[in-house]
Amino acid sequence: MTLSRLINSVVIACACGLAAGAACADKPATIRIGIAQQGSGDPPTFGGSAAATVQQQQLLEKEFAADGIKVEWLFFKGAGPAVNEAIADRSVDFAFQGDLPSVLGRANGLKTRILLESGVRVGVKIGVPPDSDVRTIKDLKGKRVGLFRGTNLQTVADNALAKNGLDERELRVINLDTASALAALASKGIDASFNDYHLYKLRDQGLARIIYESQDDGPQFTRQAHLLVTDDFERAHPDIVQRVVTTFVKGAQWSSDEANRQALFKAWARSGVSESSWNAEFPPGTLKSRNSPLIDPFIVARYKAVAQDALKLKLIRQPVQVDGWFETRYLDNALRTLKLEREWTQYDAAGKPLG
Repeated sequence: MTLSRLINSVVIACACGLAAGAACADKPATIRIGIAQQGSGDPPTFGGSAAATVQQQQLLEKEFAADGIKVEWLFFKGAGPAVNEAIADRSVDFAFQGDLPSVLGRANGLKTRILLESGVRVGVKIGVPPDSDVRTIKDLKGKRVGLFRGTNLQTVADNALAKNGLDERELRVINLDTASALAALASKGIDASFNDYHLYKLRDQGLARIIYESQDDGPQFTRQAHLLVTDDFERAHPDIVQRVVTTFVKGAQWSSDEANRQALFKAWARSGVSESSWNAEFPPGTLKSRNSPLIDPFIVARYKAVAQDALKLKLIRQPVQVDGWFETRYLDNALRTLKLEREWTQYDAAGKPLG
């Protein structure tokens, strides 16, 4: 082979290699989704949202199977704060987490976009031992109370306390994750726990009484969860982001159908939370409002309120701008493509139905 032919061969090989590399860069080998809660079972799973339905029905795995793209669901016992760490070190591409931890992450410089909601208007509960003399929130003054700080439980709990003339400083607050708080409550190691639907199991076992559910005070006393994507991943793979969002909307539609109620709760029971607990958490007729993926005026107002609460509670040092954080074009495209523009009701900032 002459020198000129050798050089030409090397140039062609390099060009082909670069082209192949560019093609690979256009398609990620794995989509990594961080879940802000501890999974249960083998393989790990969770419940309570359309995001859980997407995972359990392997909708994303089916969507990307032909592309050879794997889907990895990563569960974090440390909930939202741990997910923020994973976003910071670029070990996840998407995340399912609550409003407060995402606000804290944004305040600390994490570059993300909120794509859709998944699990909204979720109440916070207070559980106490069955023989406790605590009857109302006001009775918590001076008591040992479990609260998972940094999660979207915290701002709702603080607002509920404020409504009753209290704040965290007047309680003996102990920072406990969900499982630890449940164990401590069952053994009477604490006097009360701000918690979620897991309290129904203790109640049904006769190990706790539920004295308060925040949604009874109105939608402003609820917390929201969402699917977000990192800025880097969205810029590199907008087509993948669109397919992920469309798949999540399909999961939301199935999860919102009252005809699927028992099948839904049976699937979610794989997470270790019983069907009876899910029935208690989702009264008849609430599936659609709770599993709505919409980013409407109510959602935007709630995130703004959480950002303000975080500043007031000194969880962040500088104000967080919520405007511009939501990227709705993928959701809008999915709703149009699936002809679901009128599937879910939009709510105004006060939580009242629009139109």
